[in-house]
Amino acid sequence: MTEMRTLKVALLGCGNVGAQVARILIEDADALAARTGARLQLSGIAVRNVNSRRDVDLPQELFTTDAETLVKDADLVIELMGGIEPARTLILSALRNGACVVTGNKALLAQDGPTLYEEADKAHVQLSYEAAVAGAIPILRPIRDSLSGDRITRVLGIVNGTTNYILDQMDSTGAQFADALAEAQRLGYAEADPTADIEGHDAAAKAAILASLSFHTRFALENVHCEGITSVSAADIAAAKDAGFVIKLLAIAEKLSDAEGGEGVSVRVHPTLLPREHPLAAVRGAFNAVFIEAENAGELMFYGQGAGGTPTASAVLGDLVSAARRLVLGGPGRTETTTGHVPALPIDAAVTSYYIGLDVADEPGVLARIAQLFAEHGVSIEIMRQTIHRDAESNVESAELRIVTHRASEAALAATVEAVKGLDVINSVTSVLRVEGV
Repeated sequence: MTEMRTLKVALLGCGNVGAQVARILIEDADALAARTGARLQLSGIAVRNVNSRRDVDLPQELFTTDAETLVKDADLVIELMGGIEPARTLILSALRNGACVVTGNKALLAQDGPTLYEEADKAHVQLSYEAAVAGAIPILRPIRDSLSGDRITRVLGIVNGTTNYILDQMDSTGAQFADALAEAQRLGYAEADPTADIEGHDAAAKAAILASLSFHTRFALENVHCEGITSVSAADIAAAKDAGFVIKLLAIAEKLSDAEGGEGVSVRVHPTLLPREHPLAAVRGAFNAVFIEAENAGELMFYGQGAGGTPTASAVLGDLVSAARRLVLGGPGRTETTTGHVPALPIDAAVTSYYIGLDVADEPGVLARIAQLFAEHGVSIEIMRQTIHRDAESNVESAELRIVTHRASEAALAATVEAVKGLDVINSVTSVLRVEGV
């Protein structure tokens, strides 16, 4: 009987995810060997401090601070350090030494993915990154492989569990943003510094990756319009709920055509109103989901845990098994499928609907003036609701208008809002949010 080949695996980083990856490699060694046709030997774990306390009990002799040497002697490298450097340098070193690389580093891929892809192509090795988007959810391989014979037209994703938990708490309990954030931090869903999550940066990096795979073009973080959830108030949540909507932070990538037949892709992240009957509206807590629209497959949704050590480790091991099987069976590495160049469109070119909250004077003709102004800007009103309020101190009545528009260009909608602000019957514009799914 032929002796089974051994492949050396170098692990860079041993945080929450890395520790679980190491545990699975050790505990499930026989099962992984059966699936890959080779023994996956964890040759070392590169960390900053070998004596740090970790939640998983791992052999102390595996730990090293010499990541460079560990990478040079590996057949497979798993990078879970995060950040740009030294992760970038170590991945490039691994690729140039002929090792296949598995990474969950969405920030690095969004910023410098093209360089990594090119190096992997040159070395004929595999660069895999399923864990970079939506944790345990298998979404990147289905886009790259299962839907490769179709044309994806739009992707909408809840790809950040922290912000989804916060918005869900605000929706279900009426909590203020600050209180929901504090609870997310207490439960470990949000970091002590939650900026990357609540300002949308984490979701934007993932949006760039999803867009690149879906539309076979390299999109970088700079191509993504990004807005976070810090301006979403409890009043916005309540008003949306009353109108039959829920607010989610969505990563959106969609192909658009202009009047001349040209095409481009809009990639954006922002708070979005969704009808409560939309599949994404039912995604609760810290879960993630990605909703895909394709010409032939129609509508598809992928749902599951978007973070956490064990769920994300599942995605890492899936990539590792795939790369190991390629090394055993031979053949070229599989990285990306960029076959052309579709330009990234600015936010003004996006086609969406708006939800607009207005505090207006309660007097005759106000609704007509507002409707006329919308018509002059080529924006059609789908829903208009009015609620009368009386100030307890001044005894003056005002009206709250809630307007949902039909789909139009972002430029036309933004211009309409600016024009509305100039009307003398408008006390204030209380909220402006984008709407999808109507």
